[in-house]
Amino acid sequence: MLTDIEIAQSVKMKKIGEIAAYAGIPEEAIELYGNYKAKINVSEIKGNKNGKLILVTAITPTPAGEGKTTTTIGLADALNKIGKNVMVALREPSLGPVFGIKGGAAGGGYAQVVPMEDINLHFTGDFHAIGAANNLLAAMLDNHIYQGNALNIDPRRITWKRCVDMNDRQLRFITDGLGGRINGVPREDGYDITVASEIMAILCLSKDISDLKERLGKIIVGYTYDEKPVTAAQLKANGAMAALLKDAIKPNLVQTLEGTPAIVHGGPFANIAHGCNSVVATKTALRLSEYTVTEAGFGADLGAEKFLDIKCRYAGLKPDACVIVATVRALKMHGGLAKTELGNENLEALKRGIPNLLRHVSNISDVFKLPSVVAINRFPTDTEAEIEMIIEKCQELGVNVRLSEVWGKGGDGGIELAEEVVRLCNKENHFNFCYPDEFSIEEKIEAVVKKIYGGDGVNFLPGALKQLKQIKELGFDKLPVCIAKTQYSFSDDPTKLCEPSGFTVTVKNIKVSAGAGFVVVLTGDIMTMPGLPKIPAAEKIDVDASGKITGLF
Repeated sequence: MLTDIEIAQSVKMKKIGEIAAYAGIPEEAIELYGNYKAKINVSEIKGNKNGKLILVTAITPTPAGEGKTTTTIGLADALNKIGKNVMVALREPSLGPVFGIKGGAAGGGYAQVVPMEDINLHFTGDFHAIGAANNLLAAMLDNHIYQGNALNIDPRRITWKRCVDMNDRQLRFITDGLGGRINGVPREDGYDITVASEIMAILCLSKDISDLKERLGKIIVGYTYDEKPVTAAQLKANGAMAALLKDAIKPNLVQTLEGTPAIVHGGPFANIAHGCNSVVATKTALRLSEYTVTEAGFGADLGAEKFLDIKCRYAGLKPDACVIVATVRALKMHGGLAKTELGNENLEALKRGIPNLLRHVSNISDVFKLPSVVAINRFPTDTEAEIEMIIEKCQELGVNVRLSEVWGKGGDGGIELAEEVVRLCNKENHFNFCYPDEFSIEEKIEAVVKKIYGGDGVNFLPGALKQLKQIKELGFDKLPVCIAKTQYSFSDDPTKLCEPSGFTVTVKNIKVSAGAGFVVVLTGDIMTMPGLPKIPAAEKIDVDASGKITGLF
Protein backbone atom coordinates (compact mmCIF):
# COMPACT_ATOMS: atom_id res chain seq x y z
CA MET A 1 0.00 0.00 0.00
CA LEU A 2 1.37 3.41 -0.98
CA THR A 3 1.99 5.99 1.74
CA ASP A 4 0.40 9.45 1.58
CA ILE A 5 3.63 11.06 0.42
CA GLU A 6 4.15 8.39 -2.27
CA ILE A 7 0.62 9.00 -3.59
CA ALA A 8 1.16 12.76 -3.55
CA GLN A 9 4.48 12.48 -5.38
CA SER A 10 2.96 10.20 -8.03
CA VAL A 11 0.49 12.85 -9.23
CA LYS A 12 1.55 15.53 -11.70
CA MET A 13 0.55 18.92 -10.32
CA LYS A 14 -0.72 21.78 -12.44
CA LYS A 15 1.16 25.08 -12.39
CA ILE A 16 -0.40 27.38 -9.82
CA GLY A 17 -1.13 30.02 -12.46
CA GLU A 18 -3.40 27.50 -14.19
CA ILE A 19 -5.20 26.77 -10.89
CA ALA A 20 -5.63 30.50 -10.25
CA ALA A 21 -7.09 31.05 -13.72
CA TYR A 22 -9.49 28.13 -13.22
CA ALA A 23 -10.60 29.68 -9.90
CA GLY A 24 -11.19 33.06 -11.53
CA ILE A 25 -8.24 34.76 -9.84
CA PRO A 26 -6.61 37.36 -12.13
CA GLU A 27 -2.87 37.10 -12.77
CA GLU A 28 -2.19 40.40 -10.99
CA ALA A 29 -3.79 39.03 -7.81
CA ILE A 30 -1.29 36.20 -7.26
CA GLU A 31 2.26 36.33 -5.92
CA LEU A 32 4.14 33.18 -6.91
CA TYR A 33 6.07 31.09 -4.38
CA GLY A 34 7.65 28.75 -6.94
CA ASN A 35 5.58 26.78 -9.45
CA TYR A 36 2.88 25.31 -7.19
CA LYS A 37 2.15 27.84 -4.43
CA ALA A 38 0.99 31.44 -4.46
CA LYS A 39 -0.18 34.18 -2.17
CA ILE A 40 -3.48 35.84 -3.09
CA ASN A 41 -3.68 39.62 -3.01
CA VAL A 42 -7.30 39.80 -1.88
CA SER A 43 -7.77 43.46 -2.86
CA GLU A 44 -7.33 42.43 -6.51
CA ILE A 45 -10.09 39.79 -6.41
CA LYS A 46 -13.09 40.73 -8.55
CA GLY A 47 -15.25 37.66 -7.85
CA ASN A 48 -18.48 38.09 -5.89
CA LYS A 49 -20.28 34.74 -6.12
CA ASN A 50 -21.34 34.63 -2.44
CA GLY A 51 -21.19 30.82 -2.48
CA LYS A 52 -22.63 28.22 -0.14
CA LEU A 53 -20.57 27.46 2.99
CA ILE A 54 -20.13 23.81 4.05
CA LEU A 55 -18.56 23.06 7.45
CA VAL A 56 -16.90 19.68 8.01
CA THR A 57 -16.53 18.58 11.62
CA ALA A 58 -16.26 15.23 13.41
CA ILE A 59 -17.03 13.03 16.37
CA THR A 60 -14.82 13.19 19.48
CA PRO A 61 -11.26 12.40 18.30
CA THR A 62 -9.41 9.23 19.22
CA PRO A 63 -5.86 8.01 18.51
CA ALA A 64 -7.44 5.91 15.72
CA GLY A 65 -8.03 9.05 13.63
CA GLU A 66 -11.19 10.32 12.00
CA GLY A 67 -10.03 11.70 8.63
CA LYS A 68 -11.78 15.05 8.84
CA THR A 69 -9.34 16.87 6.55
CA THR A 70 -9.33 13.93 4.13
CA THR A 71 -13.13 14.06 3.98
CA THR A 72 -13.10 17.85 3.49
CA ILE A 73 -10.74 17.59 0.52
CA GLY A 74 -12.47 14.53 -0.95
CA LEU A 75 -15.87 16.23 -0.69
CA ALA A 76 -14.54 19.25 -2.56
CA ASP A 77 -13.18 16.99 -5.32
CA ALA A 78 -16.50 15.13 -5.46
CA LEU A 79 -18.44 18.40 -5.80
CA ASN A 80 -16.09 19.31 -8.64
CA LYS A 81 -16.80 15.96 -10.30
CA ILE A 82 -20.56 16.53 -10.26
CA GLY A 83 -20.07 19.85 -12.02
CA LYS A 84 -20.09 22.30 -9.13
CA ASN A 85 -17.81 25.33 -8.90
CA VAL A 86 -15.97 24.67 -5.63
CA MET A 87 -13.00 25.67 -3.48
CA VAL A 88 -11.69 24.06 -0.31
CA ALA A 89 -10.41 26.21 2.58
CA LEU A 90 -8.15 24.56 5.17
CA ARG A 91 -5.83 25.33 8.07
CA GLU A 92 -2.04 25.19 7.74
CA PRO A 93 -0.28 22.37 9.62
CA SER A 94 2.02 23.10 12.56
CA LEU A 95 5.56 21.71 12.54
CA GLY A 96 5.11 20.44 16.10
CA PRO A 97 2.53 17.74 15.29
CA VAL A 98 4.25 16.99 11.96
CA PHE A 99 7.43 15.96 13.78
CA GLY A 100 5.57 14.58 16.80
CA ILE A 101 2.79 12.01 16.82
CA LYS A 102 -0.31 13.52 15.20
CA GLY A 103 1.11 13.97 11.72
CA GLY A 104 0.33 16.64 9.15
CA ALA A 105 -2.87 18.23 8.01
CA ALA A 106 -2.91 17.95 4.24
CA GLY A 107 -5.39 15.07 3.98
CA GLY A 108 -4.55 11.49 3.14
CA GLY A 109 -4.73 8.73 0.53
CA TYR A 110 -6.23 10.07 -2.70
CA ALA A 111 -7.77 13.12 -1.02
CA GLN A 112 -4.84 15.46 -0.37
CA VAL A 113 -3.74 19.02 -0.99
CA VAL A 114 -0.36 19.38 -2.68
CA PRO A 115 2.56 20.00 -2.61
CA MET A 116 2.03 18.14 0.67
CA GLU A 117 5.72 18.30 1.66
CA ASP A 118 5.76 22.09 1.44
CA ILE A 119 2.36 22.51 3.12
CA ASN A 120 3.41 20.29 6.05
CA LEU A 121 6.82 21.93 6.46
CA HIS A 122 7.67 25.64 5.93
CA PHE A 123 5.02 26.34 3.26
CA THR A 124 5.08 30.12 2.58
CA GLY A 125 6.57 31.07 5.95
CA ASP A 126 3.35 32.30 7.61
CA PHE A 127 3.99 30.54 10.91
CA HIS A 128 7.57 31.81 11.05
CA ALA A 129 6.28 35.36 10.56
CA ILE A 130 3.75 34.87 13.37
CA GLY A 131 6.52 33.55 15.63
CA ALA A 132 8.72 36.53 14.77
CA ALA A 133 5.93 39.00 15.57
CA ASN A 134 5.18 37.19 18.84
CA ASN A 135 8.83 37.23 19.90
CA LEU A 136 9.35 40.84 18.84
CA LEU A 137 6.61 41.81 21.29
CA ALA A 138 8.26 39.71 24.02
CA ALA A 139 11.64 41.35 23.33
CA MET A 140 10.15 44.88 23.39
CA LEU A 141 8.33 44.08 26.63
CA ASP A 142 11.47 42.91 28.42
CA ASN A 143 13.50 45.76 26.95
CA HIS A 144 10.96 48.27 28.27
CA ILE A 145 11.39 46.88 31.78
CA TYR A 146 15.19 46.87 31.44
CA GLN A 147 15.28 50.45 30.17
CA GLY A 148 13.51 51.90 33.21
CA ASN A 149 9.97 50.47 33.14
CA ALA A 150 8.08 53.73 32.50
CA LEU A 151 4.79 51.78 32.36
CA ASN A 152 5.35 50.36 35.88
CA ILE A 153 5.00 46.74 34.67
CA ASP A 154 5.15 44.07 37.36
CA PRO A 155 7.58 41.37 36.07
CA ARG A 156 5.64 38.81 38.15
CA ARG A 157 2.41 39.64 36.28
CA ILE A 158 3.68 39.25 32.70
CA THR A 159 1.26 37.06 30.73
CA TRP A 160 2.93 37.18 27.31
CA LYS A 161 5.12 34.19 26.40
CA ARG A 162 7.63 33.61 23.66
CA CYS A 163 6.83 30.94 21.06
CA VAL A 164 8.37 28.45 18.64
CA ASP A 165 6.60 26.16 16.15
CA MET A 166 7.95 22.93 17.58
CA ASN A 167 6.98 20.44 20.29
CA ASP A 168 9.61 21.24 22.94
CA ARG A 169 8.56 20.49 26.54
CA GLN A 170 11.93 21.80 27.81
CA LEU A 171 10.75 25.34 27.08
CA ARG A 172 7.42 25.26 28.95
CA PHE A 173 8.91 26.92 32.02
CA ILE A 174 12.22 28.78 31.91
CA THR A 175 14.08 31.46 33.85
CA ASP A 176 15.71 34.14 31.70
CA GLY A 177 17.51 37.47 32.06
CA LEU A 178 20.31 35.79 34.01
CA GLY A 179 24.03 36.54 33.85
CA GLY A 180 24.24 39.96 35.42
CA ARG A 181 22.63 43.39 35.00
CA ILE A 182 23.56 43.92 31.34
CA ASN A 183 21.72 40.75 30.31
CA GLY A 184 18.25 41.80 31.37
CA VAL A 185 15.92 41.52 34.34
CA PRO A 186 15.72 37.96 35.73
CA ARG A 187 12.21 36.51 35.69
CA GLU A 188 10.22 33.33 35.16
CA ASP A 189 9.16 32.90 31.55
CA GLY A 190 8.01 30.21 29.12
CA TYR A 191 7.23 29.27 25.53
CA ASP A 192 4.01 28.35 23.75
CA ILE A 193 3.87 26.55 20.42
CA THR A 194 3.25 29.12 17.66
CA VAL A 195 -0.28 27.90 16.92
CA ALA A 196 -1.22 28.71 20.53
CA SER A 197 -0.04 32.32 20.23
CA GLU A 198 -2.79 34.92 20.37
CA ILE A 199 -1.26 36.39 17.21
CA MET A 200 -2.31 33.26 15.31
CA ALA A 201 -5.91 33.75 16.48
CA ILE A 202 -5.73 37.46 15.64
CA LEU A 203 -4.43 36.85 12.11
CA CYS A 204 -7.22 34.33 11.50
CA LEU A 205 -9.97 36.70 12.68
CA SER A 206 -8.67 39.92 11.09
CA LYS A 207 -10.46 41.20 7.99
CA ASP A 208 -7.48 43.17 6.60
CA ILE A 209 -4.10 44.66 7.54
CA SER A 210 -5.66 47.67 9.30
CA ASP A 211 -7.88 45.45 11.42
CA LEU A 212 -4.86 43.24 12.12
CA LYS A 213 -2.79 46.18 13.36
CA GLU A 214 -5.61 47.42 15.59
CA ARG A 215 -6.14 43.96 17.10
CA LEU A 216 -2.40 43.51 17.70
CA GLY A 217 -2.39 46.76 19.66
CA LYS A 218 -5.08 45.39 22.02
CA ILE A 219 -3.00 42.39 23.13
CA ILE A 220 -2.59 42.41 26.91
CA VAL A 221 1.01 41.47 27.74
CA GLY A 222 0.83 41.82 31.53
CA TYR A 223 -0.24 44.04 34.39
CA THR A 224 1.23 46.94 36.34
CA TYR A 225 1.99 46.92 40.05
CA ASP A 226 -1.44 48.49 40.59
CA GLU A 227 -3.24 45.82 38.52
CA LYS A 228 -3.77 47.82 35.31
CA PRO A 229 -3.42 45.94 31.98
CA VAL A 230 -0.52 46.78 29.67
CA THR A 231 -1.03 46.43 25.91
CA ALA A 232 1.16 46.04 22.85
CA ALA A 233 0.02 49.48 21.70
CA GLN A 234 1.38 51.02 24.91
CA LEU A 235 4.71 49.41 24.09
CA LYS A 236 4.41 50.86 20.54
CA ALA A 237 4.97 47.38 19.14
CA ASN A 238 1.88 46.76 16.99
CA GLY A 239 3.09 48.69 13.90
CA ALA A 240 6.30 46.66 13.60
CA MET A 241 4.42 43.45 14.36
CA ALA A 242 1.94 44.19 11.56
CA ALA A 243 4.86 44.90 9.21
CA LEU A 244 6.19 41.40 9.91
CA LEU A 245 2.74 39.97 9.10
CA LYS A 246 1.92 41.95 5.94
CA ASP A 247 2.48 38.91 3.70
CA ALA A 248 1.31 36.31 6.22
CA ILE A 249 -2.21 37.77 6.21
CA LYS A 250 -2.54 37.01 2.49
CA PRO A 251 -4.17 33.57 1.87
CA ASN A 252 -2.19 30.77 0.22
CA LEU A 253 -3.40 29.12 -2.99
CA VAL A 254 -2.58 25.45 -3.72
CA GLN A 255 -4.52 22.52 -5.26
CA THR A 256 -5.90 19.10 -4.47
CA LEU A 257 -4.59 15.94 -6.17
CA GLU A 258 -7.50 16.32 -8.62
CA GLY A 259 -6.80 19.99 -9.37
CA THR A 260 -9.51 21.58 -7.23
CA PRO A 261 -8.39 25.05 -6.07
CA ALA A 262 -7.53 25.08 -2.36
CA ILE A 263 -6.82 27.95 0.04
CA VAL A 264 -4.69 26.92 3.02
CA HIS A 265 -4.23 29.68 5.57
CA GLY A 266 -3.77 30.04 9.33
CA GLY A 267 -4.05 27.38 11.98
CA PRO A 268 -4.95 28.20 15.60
CA PHE A 269 -5.28 25.37 18.14
CA ALA A 270 -8.86 24.16 18.49
CA ASN A 271 -8.69 23.89 22.26
CA ILE A 272 -6.78 27.01 23.35
CA ALA A 273 -8.11 29.09 20.40
CA HIS A 274 -10.88 28.80 17.81
CA GLY A 275 -9.42 26.07 15.59
CA CYS A 276 -10.27 27.12 12.04
CA ASN A 277 -8.65 28.83 9.07
CA SER A 278 -8.69 32.57 8.51
CA VAL A 279 -11.75 34.72 7.91
CA VAL A 280 -9.91 36.20 4.91
CA ALA A 281 -9.41 32.72 3.39
CA THR A 282 -13.02 31.61 3.91
CA LYS A 283 -14.49 34.85 2.57
CA THR A 284 -12.14 34.82 -0.42
CA ALA A 285 -13.20 31.26 -1.28
CA LEU A 286 -16.88 32.23 -0.93
CA ARG A 287 -16.36 35.14 -3.33
CA LEU A 288 -14.69 32.88 -5.90
CA SER A 289 -16.86 29.74 -5.77
CA GLU A 290 -20.42 28.49 -5.63
CA TYR A 291 -19.49 26.04 -2.86
CA THR A 292 -16.78 26.47 -0.22
CA VAL A 293 -15.86 23.41 1.88
CA THR A 294 -14.03 24.17 5.12
CA GLU A 295 -13.28 22.40 8.40
CA ALA A 296 -12.94 23.06 12.12
CA GLY A 297 -10.47 21.34 14.43
CA PHE A 298 -11.05 18.32 16.67
CA GLY A 299 -14.65 17.25 17.39
CA ALA A 300 -17.81 19.30 16.93
CA ASP A 301 -17.85 20.18 20.66
CA LEU A 302 -14.60 22.13 20.21
CA GLY A 303 -13.84 23.19 16.63
CA ALA A 304 -17.38 23.45 15.29
CA GLU A 305 -18.71 25.21 18.40
CA LYS A 306 -15.96 27.83 18.12
CA PHE A 307 -16.29 28.12 14.35
CA LEU A 308 -19.98 28.85 14.83
CA ASP A 309 -19.95 30.88 18.05
CA ILE A 310 -16.74 32.88 17.45
CA LYS A 311 -15.73 32.94 13.78
CA CYS A 312 -19.24 33.14 12.32
CA ARG A 313 -20.27 35.72 14.91
CA TYR A 314 -17.37 38.05 14.06
CA ALA A 315 -17.29 37.44 10.30
CA GLY A 316 -21.04 37.45 9.68
CA LEU A 317 -20.88 33.94 8.20
CA LYS A 318 -23.79 31.51 8.03
CA PRO A 319 -23.04 27.87 7.13
CA ASP A 320 -25.46 26.24 4.69
CA ALA A 321 -24.71 22.66 5.70
CA CYS A 322 -22.60 20.64 8.12
CA VAL A 323 -20.85 17.28 7.59
CA ILE A 324 -20.04 15.22 10.70
CA VAL A 325 -17.25 12.71 10.04
CA ALA A 326 -17.22 9.38 11.88
CA THR A 327 -15.21 6.20 11.54
CA VAL A 328 -15.91 2.63 12.60
CA ARG A 329 -12.50 2.56 14.30
CA ALA A 330 -13.08 5.65 16.43
CA LEU A 331 -16.58 4.58 17.43
CA LYS A 332 -15.22 1.19 18.54
CA MET A 333 -12.69 3.02 20.74
CA HIS A 334 -15.54 5.02 22.28
CA GLY A 335 -17.18 1.66 22.83
CA GLY A 336 -14.25 0.51 24.97
CA LEU A 337 -11.86 -1.22 22.54
CA ALA A 338 -8.11 -0.65 22.72
CA LYS A 339 -6.36 0.71 19.63
CA THR A 340 -4.65 -2.67 19.11
CA GLU A 341 -8.04 -4.40 18.77
CA LEU A 342 -9.60 -2.11 16.16
CA GLY A 343 -8.76 -4.30 13.16
CA ASN A 344 -11.19 -6.99 14.33
CA GLU A 345 -14.94 -6.85 13.74
CA ASN A 346 -16.73 -6.00 16.99
CA LEU A 347 -20.36 -4.98 16.60
CA GLU A 348 -20.98 -4.74 20.34
CA ALA A 349 -18.19 -2.21 20.88
CA LEU A 350 -19.39 -0.28 17.84
CA LYS A 351 -22.93 -0.20 19.22
CA ARG A 352 -21.64 1.13 22.56
CA GLY A 353 -19.70 3.93 20.79
CA ILE A 354 -22.47 5.20 18.49
CA PRO A 355 -24.03 7.52 21.16
CA ASN A 356 -20.96 9.75 20.82
CA LEU A 357 -21.84 10.35 17.17
CA LEU A 358 -25.51 10.90 17.98
CA ARG A 359 -24.77 13.62 20.55
CA HIS A 360 -22.66 15.54 18.02
CA VAL A 361 -25.44 15.24 15.44
CA SER A 362 -27.99 16.45 17.97
CA ASN A 363 -25.84 19.48 18.86
CA ILE A 364 -25.47 20.54 15.24
CA SER A 365 -29.16 19.99 14.42
CA ASP A 366 -30.87 21.04 17.65
CA VAL A 367 -28.58 23.70 19.14
CA PHE A 368 -27.15 25.35 16.03
CA LYS A 369 -30.15 24.47 13.80
CA LEU A 370 -28.00 23.48 10.82
CA PRO A 371 -28.84 20.86 8.14
CA SER A 372 -26.35 18.02 8.56
CA VAL A 373 -25.21 14.67 7.25
CA VAL A 374 -22.98 12.01 8.83
CA ALA A 375 -20.08 10.94 6.61
CA ILE A 376 -18.77 7.46 7.47
CA ASN A 377 -15.12 7.70 6.49
CA ARG A 378 -14.31 4.16 5.42
CA PHE A 379 -11.06 2.45 6.41
CA PRO A 380 -9.75 -0.74 4.72
CA THR A 381 -10.29 -2.77 7.93
CA ASP A 382 -13.99 -1.84 8.23
CA THR A 383 -16.36 -4.75 7.59
CA GLU A 384 -19.66 -4.55 5.73
CA ALA A 385 -21.50 -5.53 8.92
CA GLU A 386 -19.92 -2.64 10.83
CA ILE A 387 -20.74 -0.10 8.12
CA GLU A 388 -24.31 -1.40 7.91
CA MET A 389 -24.75 -1.17 11.68
CA ILE A 390 -23.90 2.56 11.74
CA ILE A 391 -26.17 3.25 8.77
CA GLU A 392 -29.05 1.29 10.32
CA LYS A 393 -28.69 2.93 13.75
CA CYS A 394 -28.60 6.38 12.18
CA GLN A 395 -31.60 5.68 9.97
CA GLU A 396 -33.61 4.28 12.91
CA LEU A 397 -33.20 7.66 14.64
CA GLY A 398 -33.78 9.74 11.52
CA VAL A 399 -30.11 10.72 11.24
CA ASN A 400 -28.94 11.54 7.74
CA VAL A 401 -25.91 9.38 6.78
CA ARG A 402 -23.71 8.66 3.73
CA LEU A 403 -20.65 6.47 3.12
CA SER A 404 -17.45 8.27 2.15
CA GLU A 405 -14.60 6.41 0.42
CA VAL A 406 -12.50 9.39 -0.66
CA TRP A 407 -9.32 8.10 1.04
CA GLY A 408 -9.13 5.19 -1.39
CA LYS A 409 -11.02 6.59 -4.39
CA GLY A 410 -10.58 10.37 -4.30
CA GLY A 411 -13.52 12.44 -5.51
CA ASP A 412 -15.21 9.37 -7.01
CA GLY A 413 -15.59 7.99 -3.48
CA GLY A 414 -17.56 11.03 -2.32
CA ILE A 415 -20.16 11.49 -5.08
CA GLU A 416 -23.10 10.34 -2.97
CA LEU A 417 -21.99 12.56 -0.08
CA ALA A 418 -21.55 15.54 -2.43
CA GLU A 419 -25.03 15.14 -3.88
CA GLU A 420 -26.53 15.06 -0.38
CA VAL A 421 -24.57 18.16 0.64
CA VAL A 422 -25.90 20.05 -2.39
CA ARG A 423 -29.42 19.06 -1.38
CA LEU A 424 -28.84 20.24 2.19
CA CYS A 425 -27.46 23.58 1.01
CA ASN A 426 -30.82 24.30 -0.62
CA LYS A 427 -32.84 23.54 2.51
CA GLU A 428 -34.34 26.16 4.79
CA ASN A 429 -31.72 27.22 7.33
CA HIS A 430 -32.33 28.62 10.82
CA PHE A 431 -28.72 28.94 12.03
CA ASN A 432 -28.52 29.92 15.67
CA PHE A 433 -25.67 30.63 18.13
CA CYS A 434 -25.31 28.62 21.33
CA TYR A 435 -25.62 31.83 23.39
CA PRO A 436 -26.40 35.52 22.74
CA ASP A 437 -23.90 38.38 23.10
CA GLU A 438 -25.65 39.84 26.12
CA PHE A 439 -25.10 36.75 28.30
CA SER A 440 -22.54 37.13 31.09
CA ILE A 441 -19.29 35.14 30.87
CA GLU A 442 -20.65 32.66 33.42
CA GLU A 443 -23.88 32.21 31.45
CA LYS A 444 -21.98 31.69 28.20
CA ILE A 445 -19.74 29.03 29.74
CA GLU A 446 -22.74 27.31 31.29
CA ALA A 447 -24.64 27.36 27.98
CA VAL A 448 -21.80 25.55 26.20
CA VAL A 449 -21.28 23.06 29.04
CA LYS A 450 -24.96 22.16 29.32
CA LYS A 451 -26.10 22.41 25.69
CA ILE A 452 -23.00 21.13 23.86
CA TYR A 453 -21.07 18.97 26.34
CA GLY A 454 -24.11 17.52 28.13
CA GLY A 455 -22.73 18.48 31.55
CA ASP A 456 -24.68 19.37 34.69
CA GLY A 457 -22.94 22.66 35.39
CA VAL A 458 -19.72 24.59 36.01
CA ASN A 459 -17.41 24.78 39.03
CA PHE A 460 -15.26 27.94 39.21
CA LEU A 461 -12.09 27.68 41.29
CA PRO A 462 -11.27 30.72 43.51
CA GLY A 463 -8.52 31.96 41.19
CA ALA A 464 -10.89 31.85 38.22
CA LEU A 465 -13.51 33.84 40.14
CA LYS A 466 -10.92 36.53 40.89
CA GLN A 467 -9.94 36.67 37.21
CA LEU A 468 -13.61 36.82 36.22
CA LYS A 469 -14.14 39.83 38.48
CA GLN A 470 -11.19 41.62 36.86
CA ILE A 471 -12.45 40.79 33.35
CA LYS A 472 -15.79 42.40 34.17
CA GLU A 473 -14.09 45.48 35.62
CA LEU A 474 -12.04 45.85 32.44
CA GLY A 475 -15.19 45.69 30.26
CA PHE A 476 -14.51 42.38 28.50
CA ASP A 477 -17.55 40.55 29.86
CA LYS A 478 -19.54 40.67 26.59
CA LEU A 479 -16.92 38.84 24.50
CA PRO A 480 -17.59 35.28 23.29
CA VAL A 481 -15.97 32.46 25.25
CA CYS A 482 -13.32 30.07 23.96
CA ILE A 483 -13.34 27.06 26.28
CA ALA A 484 -10.02 25.24 26.43
CA LYS A 485 -10.54 21.59 27.35
CA THR A 486 -9.42 18.14 26.32
CA GLN A 487 -10.37 17.12 22.80
CA TYR A 488 -10.84 13.48 23.84
CA SER A 489 -14.08 13.83 25.79
CA PHE A 490 -17.24 15.94 25.97
CA SER A 491 -16.18 16.50 29.60
CA ASP A 492 -12.95 18.02 30.95
CA ASP A 493 -11.69 14.51 31.79
CA PRO A 494 -10.01 12.77 28.80
CA THR A 495 -10.79 9.31 30.21
CA LYS A 496 -14.58 9.82 29.98
CA LEU A 497 -15.25 8.54 26.48
CA CYS A 498 -18.39 8.17 24.36
CA GLU A 499 -21.33 10.09 25.87
CA PRO A 500 -20.53 10.98 29.49
CA SER A 501 -23.21 12.44 31.76
CA GLY A 502 -23.55 13.59 35.37
CA PHE A 503 -20.35 15.64 35.27
CA THR A 504 -19.44 19.24 36.01
CA VAL A 505 -16.69 21.18 34.23
CA THR A 506 -14.09 22.81 36.49
CA VAL A 507 -12.79 26.21 35.37
CA LYS A 508 -9.23 26.73 36.60
CA ASN A 509 -8.23 29.97 34.90
CA ILE A 510 -9.83 32.66 32.76
CA LYS A 511 -7.85 35.08 30.62
CA VAL A 512 -8.64 37.69 28.00
CA SER A 513 -7.37 37.44 24.45
CA ALA A 514 -8.30 41.06 23.88
CA GLY A 515 -6.80 41.26 20.40
CA ALA A 516 -8.49 38.11 19.18
CA GLY A 517 -11.70 39.24 20.87
CA PHE A 518 -12.58 36.31 23.09
CA VAL A 519 -12.22 35.13 26.68
CA VAL A 520 -10.17 31.94 27.07
CA VAL A 521 -11.62 29.61 29.72
CA LEU A 522 -9.10 26.98 30.84
CA THR A 523 -10.33 23.62 32.14
CA GLY A 524 -8.39 20.43 32.82
CA ASP A 525 -4.70 20.23 31.90
CA ILE A 526 -4.28 22.01 28.57
CA MET A 527 -0.77 22.07 27.12
CA THR A 528 0.10 25.16 25.09
CA MET A 529 3.55 23.66 24.47
CA PRO A 530 3.30 19.93 23.61
CA GLY A 531 6.19 17.49 23.93
CA LEU A 532 7.52 14.91 21.51
CA PRO A 533 6.56 11.23 22.00
CA LYS A 534 9.06 8.48 22.79
CA ILE A 535 9.43 7.76 19.07
CA PRO A 536 8.83 11.04 17.20
CA ALA A 537 7.61 11.00 13.59
CA ALA A 538 10.75 13.04 12.82
CA GLU A 539 12.85 9.87 13.14
CA LYS A 540 11.32 8.50 9.92
CA ILE A 541 11.60 11.68 7.82
CA ASP A 542 14.56 12.05 5.44
CA VAL A 543 15.65 13.78 2.24
CA ASP A 544 17.87 12.38 -0.53
CA ALA A 545 20.56 14.06 -2.62
CA SER A 546 17.99 15.24 -5.18
CA GLY A 547 15.89 16.94 -2.50
CA LYS A 548 13.13 14.31 -2.49
CA ILE A 549 11.55 13.99 0.97
CA THR A 550 10.54 10.58 2.31
CA GLY A 551 8.84 9.31 5.48
CA LEU A 552 6.43 12.25 5.74
CA PHE A 553 3.35 10.01 6.44
